[in-house]
Amino acid sequence: MTEDTQEHIIEGRKTFFIVPDATLMPESYLEDFMARGYETYIIGDDRYCPLKAKVEVIIETFMDSILFFYIDMPIKGIKWDKYIRELQEKYAGRILIGVLYLKRQSEEEKKQLEKYYLFDVGIQCGCIGLEYQKMKNFALIDKVMYANQACGRRQNIRAICDTRSKVSMVTKHGQIKGSVLDVSMSHFSCVFDKTLEIQMYEKVPKMLININGLHFVSDAILIMQRKKNGVLLNVFVFSNSMGQQGVESDLQPRLLERIYQMTSDKAKSLMRFKFEEARKNLRKYMTDDDLWDAGFREFEL
Repeated sequence: MTEDTQEHIIEGRKTFFIVPDATLMPESYLEDFMARGYETYIIGDDRYCPLKAKVEVIIETFMDSILFFYIDMPIKGIKWDKYIRELQEKYAGRILIGVLYLKRQSEEEKKQLEKYYLFDVGIQCGCIGLEYQKMKNFALIDKVMYANQACGRRQNIRAICDTRSKVSMVTKHGQIKGSVLDVSMSHFSCVFDKTLEIQMYEKVPKMLININGLHFVSDAILIMQRKKNGVLLNVFVFSNSMGQQGVESDLQPRLLERIYQMTSDKAKSLMRFKFEEARKNLRKYMTDDDLWDAGFREFEL
């Protein structure tokens, strides 16, 4: 992985859901959140790398992230109330923390829980009681993420394309072919093998586009040109048959799925690498007592 690729993976605000209950917050939410402009990931617990070390790696790697902790998931060696207070005190200003929990039947218990995390600890991303109603849970989390600007400064998530990604169009000067460098739900950038003789803001009909193996046809409008490393970069905005920005409605789910796959695969690969590195040096992230409590006896002195 090149430095440029890693830098692109790291950039932008990301949201991590730490050990959520899949019956309350299924993984399918992640693609739906991407459609809203949020880059989200689920972090599970396993025997390979302790959860506390994973959280430290995430905070170290992805600056300005949002972390939602599902506090009803029992994790060996973690008392959620104490742990989240410690994180808030240590990383206030660097990360935003939210709490997810199974909605309490007792109103008094709910008030005590909210008082502790929101007022005593001072987390900023809410204390969200989830129910066995997936659509309602999605709306609750979405509302909190929107309020805390989970998309950062980006309106759409941009995915780096592989070498298969191509674009072809026919102009009055003949066919022109190029390579697609990156793509979002609204735009794509590309470079061509010859001079592009079209006007700025001109609509190009029926461009043949291949995004990491996804083939489709779309109109697009040239909106920007700039030199990068001596190469002319062309930025197009997709235009559909209704004259609106974006691809046709029947294509949107497939393009969203491909962009989600492209983005998440790279980020997950980076995290796996970072977690493997952390596994080799756990004492950088955890005390010996933490390792013992988490059941990692092999690290006993």
